[in-house]
Amino acid sequence: MLFRTALMFDLRSAPFGVPHEELYPAALEMIEYADREGYDNIILAEHHGSPDGYCPVPTLIAAAAGARTKDIMITLCALVLPLHDPVEIAEAIAVTDLICGGRLHTVLAAGYAHHEFAMFRKSLKDRGRAMDEGLEIILRALAGERFMDGDREVFIRPVPRRMPQLYVGGGVPATARRAAKFNMGFNPLSPAIDDLYVEECRKLGHAPGPIFGRSVGTHCTEDPDKAWRDIGEYVLFMAKAYAAISADASESNSPMHGLDTIEKVRASGMIQVLTPDQCVELAKTRHLALMPLISGLSPDVGWKSLELFTAKALPRIKALETALA
Repeated sequence: MLFRTALMFDLRSAPFGVPHEELYPAALEMIEYADREGYDNIILAEHHGSPDGYCPVPTLIAAAAGARTKDIMITLCALVLPLHDPVEIAEAIAVTDLICGGRLHTVLAAGYAHHEFAMFRKSLKDRGRAMDEGLEIILRALAGERFMDGDREVFIRPVPRRMPQLYVGGGVPATARRAAKFNMGFNPLSPAIDDLYVEECRKLGHAPGPIFGRSVGTHCTEDPDKAWRDIGEYVLFMAKAYAAISADASESNSPMHGLDTIEKVRASGMIQVLTPDQCVELAKTRHLALMPLISGLSPDVGWKSLELFTAKALPRIKALETALA
């Protein structure tokens, strides 16, 4: 399944952005629109304790999106598994997938921010063990098993007839090995570990699962220079916010560090501000994730970008998908 065109929402809002009371309804309206127009995917993410209100419960948004759409895939990318009881995660995945009619994709990741683990009274040093134990529980629970996990019985209902699509996400070699070990899909942060995942799967005697394609954040416009004047402060805010989160991390190697001006952000390529023709060209090699509400961007500005992409880029990209299928 190709996910060449997506809408991405983290639902954070800068101090100069629109309030969350406007942001959430606008996101759901855009999700309905994307479904009607034939976009491939919706991407939702999780963080906690963020002053900008980064969405802490993306499963709720996924369920709301699933109830308001018919065809578009809905991806949780990612849920931070070690912060949660895996039984609760399995139940949330099962119910959301049932609401979506089997359209849910879930990336499970280890997390990295000390303050998030502290808030949930978890230890960051235990995250590897928590991932291994949690993935086993989730897979068995979603398969419909009734089993003992230590001194507790695990039994969840309802469960979908078909196992929901699950991925292990992360950027280190251990992520690739873990995805292979549990015979799951893979969502690598870097293409450098794609081959390791494939190799590990073959060593274990099974075919690799799907590799969830990395998306590039995109804003569509007829005039990129003007668009940067409109959205530059919002993109810069996002870069600084991610840098602040990763500064609290065990591995502080975020590419967002040092992006302290709009000019630096633009040069980094972290967000591509492109004409429709440029969007089509980039879609030949990358998956595009439009971010129409980035950092609380005015929905009016986001809608203009989204509608332009839909009118002048999306039909050509869909034709490209057909040709490559």
